Amino acid sequence: MIEVAFPQRVMRRFVQTLSEDIGHETLSAVLLKADLPEEWASPAHFGALDDVHTAQAYSRLLAALRAYYGRGTRGILLRIGSKLWNYLLDDSVFGIKIRAAFIRGLPKSMRPKPALELLARILSAVPGNITVHTQDLDLLFVDQASPAAMDQSDNTPLCFVTQGLIRECLYWADGQEHDIEERACRALGARQCEFKITIGG
Repeated sequence: MIEVAFPQRVMRRFVQTLSEDIGHETLSAVLLKADLPEEWASPAHFGALDDVHTAQAYSRLLAALRAYYGRGTRGILLRIGSKLWNYLLDDSVFGIKIRAAFIRGLPKSMRPKPALELLARILSAVPGNITVHTQDLDLLFVDQASPAAMDQSDNTPLCFVTQGLIRECLYWADGQEHDIEERACRALGARQCEFKITIGG
C-alpha cells in the first residue's frame, strides 16, 4: 500500500506562495469558512508536522480552496504551481542544484524527461512514489500517492498545483510550452494520478 506523504518543505513554500498570491487576509477567510486552523496561514506552522500529517493538511487546504473559489480554483492553483517551481529549485539541496545545472547543459530536446525526474525527486516524500515514463514520443508523470487527491472525490481531475509545477518545470528546461493533461486522478477513483505531456505540443 502506498504511503501518502507530502514534504513539509514543499508545504511551507506552497502556503507562502498561496498567501502572496491571494493575500493573507483572503487565505485566513478560506480557512475560517472551512473551519480549519488559523495557524495554517503561517508556513512555519507546518515545520512541526511529519510528512504524513502534512499530506492530510495539504489535501484539506486544497479542498477548502475549491469550496471557496469554485471554478476559479483551477486557474489560481495552476498559477501557484507555476510560481512554486522556481522557489522549490532555489530551496533545494546542493545535489539537486548540481543535477539542475547538468540538465540545463543538455541539448534542449533531451531535457524534458530528466527535468520531470528532478521534479519527481523534489516532490517525493517517499522515494519511488512519483515516476516518469516515456510513452511513444510523449511523457507520462505518474504520482501514486497524490496527496492533492487524498480523501477527495470529484468528477474531474483536481491536481492543479502539480500540473502547474510540471508546466513551469518543462518551460524552465527547454523554453517551450507543452500540452499537459491529467488523464487519470485518484479523486475519480483511479489507482494513481497520471499526467500526459505531449512534447512540443
